[in-house]
Amino acid sequence: MMQIIMGALGLCFGATIASGVVAFIISLGIVPRYAGITRTAEHIILYENSAILGAIAGNVLTVFRVSLPVGSAGLLIFGAFAGIFLGSWIVALGEVVDIYAILFRRMGLTKGIAFVIISMALGKVAGSLLFFWKGW
Repeated sequence: MMQIIMGALGLCFGATIASGVVAFIISLGIVPRYAGITRTAEHIILYENSAILGAIAGNVLTVFRVSLPVGSAGLLIFGAFAGIFLGSWIVALGEVVDIYAILFRRMGLTKGIAFVIISMALGKVAGSLLFFWKGW
């Protein structure tokens, strides 16, 4: 009984996180930008639904630890799509970083910008090291 409850909670929490990630992807404008670049704007609902279905499928596969025997060809295809996904994130987040320059300029922060950026990076490194050290 406890396994069923934990599985249901895992699915619910995973769905919450996955929906937040999909909303973030869509709000960054990745989907509309790709639709505009490929001149397929009429299929934008299909793209957004595919992102949602991918999040749901990833959630189910992660919670229930389903093994997919797809071999090397499947791994190659997954790697290609994962690379495209990561590249999209990098480009989108690169555009978001421009917001920091605007924010710093409006705040009048002209000295110490390097310190702020280094502090953000060191905080990320410290968090990652703590994550691996504690085994979370």
